[in-house]
Amino acid sequence: MAVPTSTYRLQITADFTLHDAAATVPYLSALGAGAVYLSPILAAHAGSTHGYDVVDPTRIDPDRGGPEGLRALSEAAHAHGLAVVVDIVPNHMGVEDAGENRLWWQMLLHGEGSDAARYFDVEWDAADGRIRLPVLGDDDGLDDLRIEGDELHYFDHRFPIAPGTADDGADARTVHDRQHYELVDWRRADSELNYRRFFAVTTLAALRVEDEHVFAETHIEVARWFDEGLVDALRVDHPDGLRDPVDYLERLRTLTHGAPVWIEKILEPGERLPVTFATAGTTGYDALSALDRVSIDPTGLGTLAEATGSAASADDWHEQTRDSRRVVASGILRSEVNRLARLLPDEPGMTEALIETLASFGVYRSYLPIGAQYLRAALEAAATSRPDLTRALGILGPLLGDAEHPAAIRFQQTSGMVMAKGIEDAAFYRFAAPASLAEVGADPADIGGVDAFHEAQRERLTSWPDAMTTLSTHDTKRSEDVRARINALSESPEIWLDAAASLGTELGAGDVTLAALIGQSLIGAWPLSRTRAQDYALKAAREGGVVTSWTDADEAAEARICAAVDALFDDDAHRAALETAVDSVVTAGRITSLVAKALQLASPGVPDVYQGSELWDLSLVDPDNRRPVDFAARIDLLERLDSGWLPDVSDDGAAKLLVVSRLLRLRRDRPEAFTGYEPLHATGSAADHVIAFSRGGVTIVAARLPLGLARQGGWGDTVIALPGAGRADILTGEAVPDGEVLVADLLARYPVAVIA
Repeated sequence: MAVPTSTYRLQITADFTLHDAAATVPYLSALGAGAVYLSPILAAHAGSTHGYDVVDPTRIDPDRGGPEGLRALSEAAHAHGLAVVVDIVPNHMGVEDAGENRLWWQMLLHGEGSDAARYFDVEWDAADGRIRLPVLGDDDGLDDLRIEGDELHYFDHRFPIAPGTADDGADARTVHDRQHYELVDWRRADSELNYRRFFAVTTLAALRVEDEHVFAETHIEVARWFDEGLVDALRVDHPDGLRDPVDYLERLRTLTHGAPVWIEKILEPGERLPVTFATAGTTGYDALSALDRVSIDPTGLGTLAEATGSAASADDWHEQTRDSRRVVASGILRSEVNRLARLLPDEPGMTEALIETLASFGVYRSYLPIGAQYLRAALEAAATSRPDLTRALGILGPLLGDAEHPAAIRFQQTSGMVMAKGIEDAAFYRFAAPASLAEVGADPADIGGVDAFHEAQRERLTSWPDAMTTLSTHDTKRSEDVRARINALSESPEIWLDAAASLGTELGAGDVTLAALIGQSLIGAWPLSRTRAQDYALKAAREGGVVTSWTDADEAAEARICAAVDALFDDDAHRAALETAVDSVVTAGRITSLVAKALQLASPGVPDVYQGSELWDLSLVDPDNRRPVDFAARIDLLERLDSGWLPDVSDDGAAKLLVVSRLLRLRRDRPEAFTGYEPLHATGSAADHVIAFSRGGVTIVAARLPLGLARQGGWGDTVIALPGAGRADILTGEAVPDGEVLVADLLARYPVAVIA
């Protein structure tokens, strides 16, 4: 099928099923969406709200609507001219409850010789032919085992008993010792596991989809979707974890009959997705980064860095992230590192050399021989920082550079884990200058700007015109609207300085950077409930790992953080300080959000709209961003817009809905208007506050850095020459004169004009 003009992401759960999604299709069609884009729908762990813990890839989750639900959605979508895109998870399966996953259960029951063993990435020799399962509360946990029928139980956990092993009436501990699995203290997961996980999540066991049988059996249901015409395209979760992502994508192209496939791939600054990949492109984090940086004023970043204790330069940030990667490679991912080390010669310093190379690796992975330059750079950096490891690095380098060597293959699967856990889930929670710069797929040291934005769009149009673009996803640390408010602090850092002086550092239990990160995030999301604020603050603190952590909680520090959050709700002075900061950025945030959305929807690529974000959506990191969406309210507002209502920017997000619906419809109805890309430049006293471009049949003119624009008194004599003639702003319906126009007139009502 043809690539859709846009997508609208829906989170499918037991509370919002495929049948519910089918009922939203008329609204999505009216909105202008080109496709309905679904979170994972295969059978997942009971109660899962995200679906990435698939326990049975051969059937659709009955709690999410089952096969009848997909058929109902597919029929509704196709009847309205919408494609159907589904997110799939080939890298891992959920094993939190062993009994839910028949393949995992069979492997535990019969061991390495089981037919099911080929599905999972287990190093059996490393644990004397058993698989280690880190579920016990402590080393004495085996005393709490009990036998129930043909199962071993440890509190809520259950495991199979191999036939005949309990026939002699042995006690539970003895029976355990006769199994193909070994239950161990959960703390041993970080260093002694012998199965590959998804990052550091022990309840997500990695699959070996490189095995043709495993690929075929785990994609039976996906193949049916395409054979029966139910689904039109796919999004692939975390392909970097696969043994051979390139081969996997080729096989997927055959299975889907050449349908569009997007991959969740994070690209670091300057990195390019190889054009040989069988994909329509990434899911758009690279676009998010470029879009966000249009609204960042670099002149305020130094002040924020000093005030928040954040990295003050690119060198500082890159050294901080290198340290963070070193910590996770030595800590929570040591099991993966140890497994990789067992593939290498037993030389002094080899494991340390491996850790230093992983810490120095600057992208998520290479695809040897593609990306070999990143390995060379990492080895050189490791040798510079640890000259005592020169001999070990000299042996390690050629092995990791040999695409056929087992260590090179395993290294490619491991480097992405270290990047993700070291940066996304650690370093990003130790940066607040401002906090919005620390977002998935972004580098806080990369400031970007208007010229960088234009260059990125030209590159996308040339190399990956069908790649997705996005501003919010289920994985972003903060929604686009929260980030837009926080971005305003780069224009006026004194807003944060005043708030910080009143709030103090107790939001971070004394840690100034954590306090700033939490405080800025709450400014971005305010008003929100006490529970949402508490949950976010604790998650941020644990992810950052400075004052507390997931595995070593500091109850006193967490109590201080919770008390500081409570003060925002209960103490008049603290709440006033927070609300003063919110009042200072809320209008700028709305302006920036409208502009960012227009830029995203009009730029090269396939724009994705995350559920609910067509109105103001002040969501924080998951699970906060999976809250229910009020579609009835959106339907009502869209009908009002279609009757001619022109809302103010402050009207509950209706102006954003206007921008989204008009641009999505234009992309759907006039795709030929979005074929080129030409930057446009204003002249005059406020020219730096304009970002503009032409796609051929549509021109975007928008405002940036609204606080600075207001300080200098507005647009003044700023003008811009527009291409084409005889057109109108489709947001207001007003005609736009030919030639050079005053930006003040063009943007009199809204901070963005869409001229077509």
